[in-house]
Order: sequence, then C-alpha cells, then structure tokens
Amino acid sequence: MAALDVVDRYVNALVETGGEARRLGQGEWGVTVRSEATGEWPLDLGIRLVDGMLRAQAHALRASDALNPWNLLHWNRQTRLVRFACTRDGDIWVHGDLPAPAVDEPSLDRLLGLIAEAALAARELERRSAALGAAPEADTRPAGAWPAI
Repeated sequence: MAALDVVDRYVNALVETGGEARRLGQGEWGVTVRSEATGEWPLDLGIRLVDGMLRAQAHALRASDALNPWNLLHWNRQTRLVRFACTRDGDIWVHGDLPAPAVDEPSLDRLLGLIAEAALAARELERRSAALGAAPEADTRPAGAWPAI
C-alpha cells in the first residue's frame, strides 16, 4: 500500500476512535494529543509526505531559561528515528523521517509514538529543571542518567 494511503487510513482510524486528527492538504496531516495525556498543553504533530520521505514533527517546548537546549544534543545520540532540534529563538522541536516505501501502519505508529515520547520527555525535563531552579548553563541532567527514548 502506498504511504499516502497508509497515513490516510491511520488518521481516519484515529478520528473514528475519538482522536483528534485531520488532513490538511494533499500529503499533509495533523494529529493532536490532548492535554489530558500530555500535561500542560496539547501536543500537535505535523505529518508530511514529500520527495519520497514521510516527515513528522512536533513542537515540544517554548524557549525557556529553565532548560539548556544543548543537553538535548546528548539525547540525539541515543534516539532512533527521531531527533531534537532548536530554533534560533530557543523553541524545541522533535523531528522524524521514514522513506515512503518503508511506511506501513506499524512503522508510522512507532514514528509518531517516538516523537510524542521524546517531546513529553523534554517537557518533563524542563518541568524538573524549572522546579530545581536550574540555570541554563547548569547541568540539568537528572541524577541517574537520561531517560531512554
């Protein structure tokens, strides 16, 4: 089955089961994980199929002095399929890509799940860092190691 059809079926199944998902245009979709499941605010994931690649991304965090975005580079060394990025303004995004021929329902579900897990882990790290009053230049790594993503 073509990647376009796989994503369409996946998004439609989410809607049928009460999830928040929508088709934004040809080869573009949006999925929202509600705030009840994510904490403070919903997590919006964008999905786009272009040039033979399926790309998914989510805005994880607004720029914050409580979190040193350089620490996320360490997490990038441990992740599979997904990675963190930081805008010039300091906002944190999570991205992931799959080659279109490799897209099936399990791989799509895994990709979106890993993006959501990474975004929520970054939000949790930011919450813990803010609670500790960590300065941006301080080591904000929790005692014991980084969560596996």
